[in-house]
Amino acid sequence: MTHVEDELNSQPECWTRAAVEAAGLGGVLPAPGERVAVVGCGTSYFMAQAFAVLREGAGQGETDAFAASEFPLARTYDRVLALTRSGTTTEVLDLLGRLKGRTRTTAITADPDTPVMAAADEVVVLDYADERSVVQTRFATTALTLLRAHLGLHTDAAVADARTALADELPEGLVECGQFTFLGRGWTVGLANEAGLKMREASLSWTEAYPAMEYRHGPISVTTRGTATWMFGEAPEGLAEQVRATGGLWIEGRLDPLAELVRAQRLAVAVAAARGLDPDQPRHLTRSVILAP
Repeated sequence: MTHVEDELNSQPECWTRAAVEAAGLGGVLPAPGERVAVVGCGTSYFMAQAFAVLREGAGQGETDAFAASEFPLARTYDRVLALTRSGTTTEVLDLLGRLKGRTRTTAITADPDTPVMAAADEVVVLDYADERSVVQTRFATTALTLLRAHLGLHTDAAVADARTALADELPEGLVECGQFTFLGRGWTVGLANEAGLKMREASLSWTEAYPAMEYRHGPISVTTRGTATWMFGEAPEGLAEQVRATGGLWIEGRLDPLAELVRAQRLAVAVAAARGLDPDQPRHLTRSVILAP
C-alpha cells in the first residue's frame, strides 16, 4: 500500500478528532463578525476557497480566499487564516511576515517543528493528520472539517459518508476514462478544484474544474465518450441529461461533498496504479515549495 492510500483511508478517524478539537478553539479561529481572509497554496488554497464560502453563507462575516502569493496587502482584515501542511511554504511565510504586527494571523499546520510556529500569532497543529506522501489528502480534509465544525456545519453523517466513500467500488468505467471534469456550486467549487488537482498530481490526468453553471459556457464541448464529468453537490437542473447526451460519463455526487472528495482521491490513486505511476512521488513536485532568497 502506498503512503497516500494509507493516509486517505484514515480520514474518518481524523475528521472525528478534529470535530471534537474545534470546540476548544473559539479564541483562535475566526470569530463571528470578523472580516477574514483565508490563504494557502495549492491544495490549501482550494480548501480556503471552500471555507470562505461556508463562513459567509453561515452569516459569520465577510470572508475572502487568496493564493498566498496573490494576497492584496492594501486591504484591511481583522484576521488572516493561513493553511499550510508543511509550515515551510515560502509564499505563506513571506505573507505572515508582512502582516506581523498589523493584522492578527492564525495558521493551521501539521508540523509543530517548522517556521510557521513563530510566523503566525496563533497556531493550530493537526499533527495526527500529517502525511508522508507529497500528495495531500487527509490534512486538507481534516483542516476543512475542523473549520466546518467551528462553524457548526459538521455532522456525524459526513464521517459516515467518508467511510462509504472508502468502502464502495468506484463507478464502472471511471478509471478507464481519459479526461475528467469536476464541477461544484458554492463551497464545493473549491472541492472540485482540489479533485482536479489530485488527478493531475497523482495520475498525470487531463482534468478540469468549473462552477457547475459555467460548464455549459464552453467546457462541455470537450465532453464525449471516454470522458467523465463529476458533480460535487446538487447539480443544476438538466445538466446531467446534457452530459449524458454527449456520450460522456456522468458521476452524481450523492454523499457529503467532502466525502465525495475522498472518492476522487481514491480515483486518483486508482488511475495512477493503472498507469504504473507512483502517487506518493509525483513528477516535478515536492512536499513543500521552498524558494531560495
